[in-house]
Amino acid sequence: MRIFVTGATGWIGSAVVDELLEAGHEVTGLARSAASATTLEGNGALVHRGDLDDLDGIRVAADRADGVIHLANKHDWANPAESNRAERAAVGAIAETLAGSGRPFVLAAGLSTLATGRPATEADLSPAVGPDSHRGGSENLALEYAEKGVRIISARFAPSVHGVGDHGFVASVVAAARKHGVSGYVGDGTAAWAAVHRTDAAHLVRLGLEGAPTGSLLHIVDEEAVTTREIAEAVGRTLGVPVASIAPEKAAEHFGFVGRFFGLDMSASSARTRDLLAWTPSGPTLAEDIEAGAYA
Repeated sequence: MRIFVTGATGWIGSAVVDELLEAGHEVTGLARSAASATTLEGNGALVHRGDLDDLDGIRVAADRADGVIHLANKHDWANPAESNRAERAAVGAIAETLAGSGRPFVLAAGLSTLATGRPATEADLSPAVGPDSHRGGSENLALEYAEKGVRIISARFAPSVHGVGDHGFVASVVAAARKHGVSGYVGDGTAAWAAVHRTDAAHLVRLGLEGAPTGSLLHIVDEEAVTTREIAEAVGRTLGVPVASIAPEKAAEHFGFVGRFFGLDMSASSARTRDLLAWTPSGPTLAEDIEAGAYA
């Protein structure tokens, strides 16, 4: 298949591109810069120059493809409204382009707002509806096209997609521990995060593209619930620093932007996803990655 991938040189996207190429697919990646284009070409992928605001270019690339995987996001933490706007616009442009074709469209989504007090499941529907909601309500927007001839698959990623080179949320937690000489967790540390290794995530994205039925909500989750205290303890052992509770009102000061999320429970099950696609993750756990030096 000819697959168009946005976010193709990002943390998850680069692993997905490698996975697709190894499986024999032809990949075209969206590249904002000459450096990104060079990286894609060096890995054996084709290049489509542009960014998330180039909707006409995105439509052209999607129209030429047999399927689309949308992983790009502005992640503008200082201006989330702009990230939400761009996300909704890009998802709408891709879905409209693919309408009536039966082609697959895999889009990245999150788990953070799906459930409270228990692990989220694939049966939980996203409450984010409309342009002013989380991620611009892009998952629900895309699912409208399941009845318009697009094979929509939502890939709900764990908050920690970990591995060597990860620069996401856990990397920020590690950076805070280095800065303050204390590995912290928020409150009593019982809030838990789902986690998955980067290569397992990429493998599941490919399986979803190739075989998930329209309307599928895939949970890209290996470990269902790693408590934030367990994360902090693994960081503390690795850095050789003490572990301590950080009061919720001090979380932003200690952790920076990730303090907004580190005290939230973002646990999730992937039982239905595993059964649907016979997915068996085999990568290291989050604690194993931390202690093996993935964030060194």
